[in-house]
Order: sequence, then C-alpha cells, then structure tokens
Amino acid sequence: QEQLVESGGGLVQTGGSLRLSCAASGRTFSTSIMGWFRQAPGKEREFVAAISWSGGSTSYADSVKGRFTVSRDNAKNTVSLQMNTLKPEDTAVYYCAAGGTYWRNNYVRSSAEYRYWGQGTQVTVSS
Repeated sequence: QEQLVESGGGLVQTGGSLRLSCAASGRTFSTSIMGWFRQAPGKEREFVAAISWSGGSTSYADSVKGRFTVSRDNAKNTVSLQMNTLKPEDTAVYYCAAGGTYWRNNYVRSSAEYRYWGQGTQVTVSS
C-alpha cells in the first residue's frame, strides 16, 4: 500500500514556474508507476504525466509536452513535477497517484489504473 502527500502548489503568473512534490510511504513505492493528474472546475480529471518504477520511461499529455518534466527519487520516496511556462489553462487541482508495475502507454494515461491517490494541491495561473 502507498500513502501520498502532495505539496508545492500556489499562485503564479502566466509564464512562471512551479515544482510539485509528492512524498510516498509504502513498501512498494520503488516498483510502482507514478502518475500526475489534474482537475479543473467543471472538468473531468485528466492525465498529465507518468513515470515508470525505474524512471526510464515517461509519458506526457500533449498539452504539457515541452513544458512539464516528471521525475522520481526512489531513495527518498518522492516524485516531482516541474512545471514551466505555465498558462491559465493549467489552473487545476493536481494529484499524484501510484499504480502497478506493467508499463503500457495506453494504461498509464488512465486514472482507472491507479490505486492510491494524494489529497491534491491547488495550482492557479493568473491571466
């Protein structure tokens, strides 16, 4: 089992940067696929990024490619999301999630493949 706690959200101007962190506790963290999702008011939760247990494979939503970078440090049980060149449409509550170990691009982009979720952290980008 995994327990996840997110931090790093806040208010930033268009074009600015934020770094989100997710601290995990659990015996299987190092072998779990980790994902980032976001949900804006009136919208469904959507995929943002994912990273394999080794960190060797990553996946990004088209809307954030080239701007966001996901990384993990298994020794510290943390996963991070570096967000650059932020836009107002990035405004949402961001969640980290822990999934399984089987890496398939079509699976890691689905929220249904993740068992454990953090509480979420608010990111607001002013226009």
